[in-house]
Amino acid sequence: MRTPTEAERIELQKLRWRSRRGMRELDQLMERYLAARWLEADDAERAVFDRLLACEDDRLWRWFLGYETAEDADLHAIVERIRALPV
Repeated sequence: MRTPTEAERIELQKLRWRSRRGMRELDQLMERYLAARWLEADDAERAVFDRLLACEDDRLWRWFLGYETAEDADLHAIVERIRALPV
């Protein structure tokens, strides 16, 4: 994994703060994505992750548990990508 630039480190700090959901399981999923994938993600994927952070916690929970599927294909794809990350 590459070393983040100063701008990326600042952005990651902001994203980590925004990723805090108040539900430990969601917090861990978001942090896992940030640690494993965010630096390598292109601008489009980063934008989708930003949209994901704007979603309500209960909706996120249902998506990550597989009870529902996001209607937006890009959101669904990133949820699946996060679910597939190793623990």
